[in-house]
Amino acid sequence: MSAWQKSTYSADTPGNECVEVGATGDTVAVRESDEPGVVLTTTPGSLRTLIRSLKARGAAAG
Repeated sequence: MSAWQKSTYSADTPGNECVEVGATGDTVAVRESDEPGVVLTTTPGSLRTLIRSLKARGAAAG
């Protein structure tokens, strides 16, 4: 597993809680910093699709 990376947006949150992402080979791992033992895995393509969908919904709501 590569080192966990957190979003620069999470630096200002109380307790510095955030979603962290790490990668190994063809797998992407995602965890929440306050629950580091719970890890979800997916593929880069699936994660990219999810992020694009969430961004599109946010833009449509704004």
